[in-house]
Order: sequence, then structure tokens, then C-alpha cells
Amino acid sequence: MRVVIAGSSGLIGTALVPLLRQAGHDVLRLVRRRPRAPDERAWDPSAATMDVGTLEGTDAVVNLCGAAIADRRWSGEVKQAIRDSRIGPTEVLAAAVAEHRVPALVNASGVGYYGDTGDREVDETAPVGSGFLARVCRDWEAATAVAQRAGARVVRVRTGLVISPSGGLMGRLKPLFALGLGARLGSGGQYMPWISLEDEVGAIRFALEHEELSGPVNLSGPVPVTNAEFTRAVGEAMHRPTPLVAPGFALRLVLGAELVEEMVLAGQRAVPAVLREHGYSFRHPTLAAALE
Repeated sequence: MRVVIAGSSGLIGTALVPLLRQAGHDVLRLVRRRPRAPDERAWDPSAATMDVGTLEGTDAVVNLCGAAIADRRWSGEVKQAIRDSRIGPTEVLAAAVAEHRVPALVNASGVGYYGDTGDREVDETAPVGSGFLARVCRDWEAATAVAQRAGARVVRVRTGLVISPSGGLMGRLKPLFALGLGARLGSGGQYMPWISLEDEVGAIRFALEHEELSGPVNLSGPVPVTNAEFTRAVGEAMHRPTPLVAPGFALRLVLGAELVEEMVLAGQRAVPAVLREHGYSFRHPTLAAALE
């Protein structure tokens, strides 16, 4: 299979590219600069341009584009950048998929689509929630419509919190826990839909290789946990105590009220119903296995 990937330099993309190549697939990476390697092709989402011939003979496009969501307070400018970095590139890629009759588009999204679900379990049939992130995910997924109308198989992978040995969420948490500063966030009752990096890229490969998959697919571990459970598990994995609590008011002061209310003190009890239905076998079915 010939696969073109946008966003290949991020945490997920850098793990997905070698996995697909090890499986025998031909991978091209879209870059927003002059290509410096034989497997790179240039594109400019803002100008809706791409190197001629990039999608010729392509079997699938994977779109992992999107600026970081939780690395700074949500000003109006930051929120616009979060939207623009996702919706604009998706529109360009979906139009290119439609124009070149590429059979499949696997497009990133997030479990933030569901909003704050409390302790209610949600699978892919759940409706869109409320809040900024839910609206972003809704519009992000809607941007793939032109590819679907053209007959492409569109898979919208709604990713949870990716557990990786370095970088991403654990890249931030490990130094704090190592110093004994790991803390429950607020009440700790909010759910954290985690998934290991190996299962994240494994599930994307699964979606590429299984033509019966289409529509939304939750990329989250089979057993979602609360923040209190997550904090305790990380502490146990790192052999550090976790007696501390970060109160909501302090988090709001540091990170901003809107970000905290939507991403820190809220959560989704998301389950991977579609992956389970189609027989995906999780390498890390529990949080403890992923952390180990």
C-alpha cells in the first residue's frame, strides 16, 4: 500500500512511519519546506498546493496535522491557531483525495468531540458535546466531507491521551513524578481516555488495512481510568508517592479557566467499541501495561 502522511514529524507520526514501512507499505511524508529526503514531498496548506504527482498511485492519506492544544493559555489567538492548524489542512487534503480519487483518508480527531461526559461511558455513536474542543473536533471531522462525497473511505480517528516513553503527556509528567510532585488534579474523578503509543499507531495501521472500517473510531484503551487512578498508577510505575492534590483554583490561575474546565477537570469515559467489534487486539489493554 502506498500511504501519504501529513504531520509525520509529531509524536504519533514519527512512530507510525517506521511501523508502516516494517509492514511493507510505501510511505511518503508531506513537509512544509523544501524536501530534503527521497520520501518527502512539499505542500503548503495555506496556499492549497502540493508537489505535482504526490498523490498519483496513492492508496491512502493519513492526516495527523494539528498544533498543540494544552501547551499555553487559550487566548483568542491561540484558539484560532488550534482551529486553523486542523481544519484548513484537512480541507486541503480532503479536496486532494477527492480530486485524485484516493481510496482512503484516515483523519485525526480527538475524544474531545464528546465534551465532558462525566462518568457516562461513550462509544462512537455518542453525539457531539459542548465547548470549544467539541466544536473544533466537529468542524475538523466535517472538513473531510468532500472526500467522502467523492467515494473515499474516510476514517475519523478520535484519539485519547497518548502514553509514550518520552514526549507528549508523559514527557511533562515524568519529571514532576520523579521529584515526588505528581498530584491528583482537582477531585480526580474526571476520566482520562489513555492509549499507548504502540496501540495508537497500531490502530491507525489497522484502520488502513481493514477496508470495512469507516466513520468515527475511538483510539483509547479498553479500560478508561479516572485522574485519581491515573495519578496513582504513574506513581506506582515510577516508585514515587502521590499524596498531593492540585486544587482547581490554582490550576485555573496558572493555565486559564477555559483550558482547565475543558481539558484538566473534565474528561471522557471513551471506549474503543469499533476497534473491539472489528477484532483489534490491544498490545496494552490496561494502563499498568502501558506504563510498564
